[in-house]
Amino acid sequence: MERKKTYKLLTEVELEFMTALWRLQEGSVRDVLQNLAPHRKLAYTSAATIMRILDEKRFVKSRKEGRTFVYSPRLTRDQYQSRSLKSISEKLFDNTPASLVARLLEDDELSEEALAEIRSLLDQRLGK
Repeated sequence: MERKKTYKLLTEVELEFMTALWRLQEGSVRDVLQNLAPHRKLAYTSAATIMRILDEKRFVKSRKEGRTFVYSPRLTRDQYQSRSLKSISEKLFDNTPASLVARLLEDDELSEEALAEIRSLLDQRLGK
């Protein structure tokens, strides 16, 4: 039996499809297509190919209902966010989470409100 290879990160298009599927929790190719951004115009066959690739990469699981495949996520959005941040931390910030946070805080576009929210999250985590 051939084992399917697992992948860490999604491409941009795959992420669009996964976002739609996370909202739906499960659905067919048509369901996912209907939940993409309105400007996104894809042929059914292209969407079916993307869903098949997501299945091969083990981001979704599928089951057949009649002639239709129904897909559901194998991992939650939170799990994928954690996986993505870990990968970014490893690859871009030498596996140093403090460097990642420092870079985020250096962003001049963060509002005072966003900074206060970050401080509140840190205080909660530290038990203050």
